[in-house]
Amino acid sequence: MTSELQHTLAKSAGFSGTSLHTGEKVTLKLQPAPVDHGIKFKRKDLADEPTIDANIANLKMVERATTIGEGAVRVHTVEHVLSALSAMGVDNAIIEMDANEPPIGDGSAAPYVEVIKKAGTTAQEAPRRFFDVREPIHVESKSGSLLVLLPDDKFRVSCTQAGPNNHFTQFFSAEISPGLYEREIAPARTFVYYEEVALLMEKNLIKGGSLENAIVVRGDAVLSKEPLRFADEFARHKILDIIGDLALIGTRIRGHVIAVKPGHAVNAELARAIVKQHAKITALSVPRTFPPGEGGLDINQVMEILPHRFPFLMVDRILGFEGETKCTGMKTVTVNEPFFAGHFPGHPVMPGVLQVEAMAQVASILLMKLAKSASRIGYFMSADEVKFRKPVFPGDTLFIHAELIKARSNRLAKAHCSCVVNDAVVSEGDLMFTFLDK
Repeated sequence: MTSELQHTLAKSAGFSGTSLHTGEKVTLKLQPAPVDHGIKFKRKDLADEPTIDANIANLKMVERATTIGEGAVRVHTVEHVLSALSAMGVDNAIIEMDANEPPIGDGSAAPYVEVIKKAGTTAQEAPRRFFDVREPIHVESKSGSLLVLLPDDKFRVSCTQAGPNNHFTQFFSAEISPGLYEREIAPARTFVYYEEVALLMEKNLIKGGSLENAIVVRGDAVLSKEPLRFADEFARHKILDIIGDLALIGTRIRGHVIAVKPGHAVNAELARAIVKQHAKITALSVPRTFPPGEGGLDINQVMEILPHRFPFLMVDRILGFEGETKCTGMKTVTVNEPFFAGHFPGHPVMPGVLQVEAMAQVASILLMKLAKSASRIGYFMSADEVKFRKPVFPGDTLFIHAELIKARSNRLAKAHCSCVVNDAVVSEGDLMFTFLDK
């Protein structure tokens, strides 16, 4: 599926406006970028036009906005443009600017969505990188902010937002997709509490702020050029910010973020925790590559790919691949197999469940070859239409066939498998798998 491939912009597009905190006029242009480039900001107004990676390692400040930098070069308030690029499915892009802060527009991410739609997006010949959440990650602050990241097969964000004295307590939850983001998240505008305005101005911030690009909340009143766009606009804007801040990890997330009173500082802490967890997982797995062509794999190559070991490795060799959808392996069944000692020892036959396991291991190798990577583990989800037709005895050679019959993204796959002895099918079934990074 193209959604599992990296994407960039089909052409360049941009717009001009005023920046929120510095108040400067700025022109921003989004440019296409190659595979694995990621998102980078380019300061066109400086000598040598330096670039800054949109990466959590480059985070410099989280005072009312997210600021990144390398050396002496800074880019302020990056969260809205990063949020739009991430949610609209852009993995690789250059953000050119002739000032140190993007234009604020109307205080939402809608202007950036329009620019991305104007440029268009295009798939690239490389898979996206994902962080699959395996166990809960949580961070919290002394001010009462709490973020929890839970396992999920999609990217979801649920947010509870509350102002001073719990005024304007709101909740919103959504699975983030380009269509939903454009309709339900991107139009939500930035907001500030009246009590904070003087403090921010003392800190030389919000110089470009006005009721045209921000909502000011005073007690129970909302001061704005237009009414609230959503009854829960504040919670939605917080989700917009979370998406933008978490884009700094550089990989897409499959997980559910649950946020209570989030802010840029605690968002950044979650991003750092994700990067740390991802590094730990990556360190435990050495990515393997498959030999080119359709030749077989010997036992050493099989063991480089499969995590199984004696006595649970049920494949001695892969005899070959047929195109992208078929694979044949083999196993020599000897009387020394450990299971024969307890499985009908007076009349030794190979357990049917181990034949199914042999099929699953061969199918896993086929599907990993299809993905061109062995840095993932296939987990058995279900077995349908399983039939055991003949017993398998010591001295038999099992020829194990696997054929891909259905694949959904690179996460789910179904294969029809069979075990054959002396040209007769002894067992068969349809096996369903899901894949996780090692």
